[in-house]
Amino acid sequence: MSHFSTVKTQLKKRKPLLKALLQLGYVPQEGQQQVRGYRGQTVQAEMAVQMPKGGDIGFRWNKNTGAYELVTDLDLWKQEIPVDRFLSKLTQQYALSTVLSATEEEGFEVTERKNHTDGSIELVVTRWDS
Repeated sequence: MSHFSTVKTQLKKRKPLLKALLQLGYVPQEGQQQVRGYRGQTVQAEMAVQMPKGGDIGFRWNKNTGAYELVTDLDLWKQEIPVDRFLSKLTQQYALSTVLSATEEEGFEVTERKNHTDGSIELVVTRWDS
C-alpha cells in the first residue's frame, strides 16, 4: 500500500521552482528521480529533494493541469514547518523569482526591497529610458 500523497500546485515553470527551492535552502536533483517514502517505497518525479530525516520531497509534471505537483509521504513529513506552510513559502518564493526574472527581462532594476513582518515582500523597480 502506497503512502505517497500528491498535492496540486500552481508552479508551472521549472527554473523558478528550482530557484525557489534553492532560496529556501533545499538542494533539488533534476531528471528522473526516486522519491523515497514509507518502508523503502519509491515513486518517480522529475525533481526531488533528498531529505536526511523523513520522506523525500518530489515534484512531478502533471500534463493535465500544466503544473508541477508535490509528491511526498505525508506520514513521514519531518520538516520544521507543516506541509501547507512549506507550500506557501515555496509559492511565495516562486512568485518572487518569476517577478524578478520578468523585471530583468523587461529592463527594470530592483531599487528597493522590503520584507514585511506579515511575510509579504514589497519591491520597487525602475527603468531608465533614453
